[in-house]
Amino acid sequence: MIKTQMRNFGPDNPNPPKRGEIKPGDAVWVIEKKNYGTKNYTQGIVKDVLSPGSSHPRGIKVRLTDGTVGRVQWKMSD
Repeated sequence: MIKTQMRNFGPDNPNPPKRGEIKPGDAVWVIEKKNYGTKNYTQGIVKDVLSPGSSHPRGIKVRLTDGTVGRVQWKMSD
């Protein structure tokens, strides 16, 4: 598992993936709450989907395999 900070993505994704598009095992980029408003995104593998709703303006909340909790901005592959 590689955890990487990326600073070149620009602003948060205005159309983050919906809950139905995210499942355990997916490779994703997330934004942690402490990094809202920055360009610091974390790469990881989804362990658990935490958001109960089908969508959220900032992205669906997930827990990564390393324990990081954040909101999905992008999936790494479809």
